Amino acid sequence: MRLRNVTGSREAIAESEYVIHNPQEHRGSWHEIFGNENPIRIEIGMGKGRFIMDLARSNPDMNYIGIEKFSSVLIRGVQKQEADPLPNLYFIRMDAEEITSVFGTGEVDRIYLNFSDPWPKDRHAKRRLPSREFLRRYGEILIADGVVEFKTDNRDLFQFALEELEPAGWKIVQMTRDLHHDAQMMQGNVMTEYEERFSSKGNPIYKYIITR
Repeated sequence: MRLRNVTGSREAIAESEYVIHNPQEHRGSWHEIFGNENPIRIEIGMGKGRFIMDLARSNPDMNYIGIEKFSSVLIRGVQKQEADPLPNLYFIRMDAEEITSVFGTGEVDRIYLNFSDPWPKDRHAKRRLPSREFLRRYGEILIADGVVEFKTDNRDLFQFALEELEPAGWKIVQMTRDLHHDAQMMQGNVMTEYEERFSSKGNPIYKYIITR
């Protein structure tokens, strides 16, 4: 479903003032885009944008960048932003593997990964967003005490993510295998479209917050 073509999406994204084009040109200078020195937080795989837009609306003293690979998905977030603009939010259409060429050392305060593609085949493990390969990339762009927050309904992916932490040199700050029944970790929880759908069916949501 994610790959279903939406006619005109690429053209609309290319014309939108809320999408940063040629993002590599802004590496190390993202604060200039926002016009302030507020912390920058990114969501990798933002989908239709509900999560990051709710965060940006609730936290005007933070800057947010939503990253999405597929035009047919990103266009929904762009349309929402154009209808009700948030000054502290921009989007990038790109592959997550490119993040170290887009963000400089210590330029990002926090990274959100929500319901990422599980890439179930073993040969695709390094493509999984909580893999050690991606953790290395996150470590390059995060501030010294920056964190990664990861949510999924996929038990196997979550177990994989936990097993990647030690070899990658990361540690758990908080973790739960049933987010919606964890009072502490539910404080301030912002749901995604997927989270609302899965949790309404009684599926447990797994989450960790990690740091180096």
